[in-house]
Formats: sequence, C-alpha cells, structure tokens
Amino acid sequence: MSGNITNMIKNKDLALDVQMSWWTMNGFGRNGREWTKEEKVAAIAEAGFNGINGFVPSQEEASDWRNLMERYELSFGVNAYPKSTADLRAFLENVKQTGGIDFVNAQVLTPFLIDESAEKLLSEMLACSAEYRIPVYIETHRGTITQDLIRTANYVKRLGRLPLTIDFSHYVVAGEMHSPDEEADRLLSILLEQTSSIHARISNGEQVQVGIGENGEHPIVPRFKQWWRKGMSDWVANAEPKSKLPVVCELGPAPYAITIDEHAGRTQEISDRWQQSLLLKNILKGIWEKL
Repeated sequence: MSGNITNMIKNKDLALDVQMSWWTMNGFGRNGREWTKEEKVAAIAEAGFNGINGFVPSQEEASDWRNLMERYELSFGVNAYPKSTADLRAFLENVKQTGGIDFVNAQVLTPFLIDESAEKLLSEMLACSAEYRIPVYIETHRGTITQDLIRTANYVKRLGRLPLTIDFSHYVVAGEMHSPDEEADRLLSILLEQTSSIHARISNGEQVQVGIGENGEHPIVPRFKQWWRKGMSDWVANAEPKSKLPVVCELGPAPYAITIDEHAGRTQEISDRWQQSLLLKNILKGIWEKL
C-alpha cells in the first residue's frame, strides 16, 4: 500500500501544506514585547511552515495580508463559525472579495441540530461551497454540529461525501479514549475517509491539549500518528491532481492550554507552545514523507 500511495503522490503531483495557526501565535515575542504581525509571519516562514491558518482580515488589513503571504510565499486558510447557510454564504462572499484565501475551515455552531435537519444544513453548506468555488471543510469539534462521533459518522454515511477537517483531540477528550477501542476506531476510520484537512492537536483523554514531550514521547502520540497517516493516505487516494492537503499545527494559548495555578491569576503554560508546534510540524512532515 505504501508504494501505491507514494506513486499516487508523485503521479498526481500532490503536496502537504503544513500551516501554523495564527491563534497559536497569540502572545509570542521576545524581551517582554509581542511580535508585530510581520515578525510573526516571518518567524512562521523561517521555521519551515508552508502557510498560515487564520481569520478573514478586515477590509483595511486585507491588502497587507495578501502582500505578506506573497512576500513570504505562504498559503492562507481561514476559519468560519456559521450557524446557517446564510451565515456561510455571507462569509464566502467576504472571502471572495478579500482574495488570496485558499480554503475555509468551518465550525458549524449548531450542536443541538441532529438527524435530517443537520444533514440538510450540511448538504446546503456543501452546495454553497461549490457555488462559490471555495473549498469548505467541516471541522470535527466539540460544541458544533460534529460534536458527537456517532452522529458525525452517520452524516457521512447518509450524505456520501462530507469533506472534513480532522481534529480527533475533541473526540478523544469527550469520550475519554485513553486506550484503543475497536468500536471507536471503526467510527473514526469512517471520518478519516473524508479527510480534507487535519488539525494537529493531541489529547490524553482528560485534557483536550497536552504537551507531548520534547521528542513526542507521550504514549498516546502513536495513536494520533496512526490516525493522521490514514487520513493522509485516504486523502491521497481521493485527491485531484496538483492538490495540497492543509494540515494545521493548532495549539491554543491559555486558558486553552494547561497552565500553572490559573485561578491565582498566573497563566504560565506547562509546555512551550512554539516548540511543541515545531515538533508537530516535523511529525506531520515525517508521516507524509514515509507514506
């Protein structure tokens, strides 16, 4: 299988697009001063990332963002939080006018919508994506339409095609998946077949985001690597020629990150967010190179 995947990558001219989350860059700087926007962009490019996953810039900042992405040769994806097809349509109209945006990652904020109503909304959103010719990937995320693993797997079965941003940290923490589970892996595998993007965050089954050690020695890392490898392989099998798979190193700042004595007003993070992002980048690229 590995040889076949390697040949498909070569024959289709496919590539991995490792992006850094702009959210992750909150607070980064030196000597007590937070970096400027360009300093952050430069640091991302110099560290070997291929792009940035962020937010649609304001009209006043749009030109500056486009120029920065071109200057540093970075791709650019953005996040959306629609509750309805009308919300998504308005967002895509903004994306179209802004320009320079490669795809949209959508957290659909209707966690209590289920069954046929949820399937109808997802179907309408996919149609809207096709109408605007802007890729929209539905993220697997707590507090959204995909918060439940069983429901989401059923949506995939009924819709046939549901391009997903895979972030299994949410299912691992919600289901307290400390160890491999045959039924959970069967459902997760159904979602991996729909991989259109990956968000790299690792949960231990109790916290949604944990440090994985200086070299990725945390015992749950192999499971996430296995999922990411399958997601990449399934994407390669379904990808159109000359496509890129966006994978995002997305580690949230405090209070998303685990901190020391947060309630006493201290927000010192237990792990180094920048170094952990670089480690995730290297892990993702390593998986891709060995497909």
